Amino acid sequence: MPETWDYTLQIPNDPRAVTICRRTLRLILTMHGLIGLVDTAELLATELVSNAVRHTKGPAALRVRRSVEGTVWIGAWDADPEPPRPPQPLERVGEQEDGRGLGLVVACTKYWG
Repeated sequence: MPETWDYTLQIPNDPRAVTICRRTLRLILTMHGLIGLVDTAELLATELVSNAVRHTKGPAALRVRRSVEGTVWIGAWDADPEPPRPPQPLERVGEQEDGRGLGLVVACTKYWG
């Protein structure tokens, strides 16, 4: 049975929090021997935390945990009671500046929600 763990990093509404979350996530995964997940996990966390910081006014949090089954879950929480708009498929976003983030999350994950 895989080792289970659960970390939550509370962050202020500050763009610098994205870098802090990314570096903290890298450290967590490395210390748990999951270095192979770091690049994708950093991308996902960056998109989730960026959305929380950019589109809300209050605090946010990054949560990373490993389940009994061995799945690593990454999630972001923010103070906005409204969920984000459903992501568009990446091929429909094209060269737009905005709107790709959650599409990347969907494209790189097995489960979304």
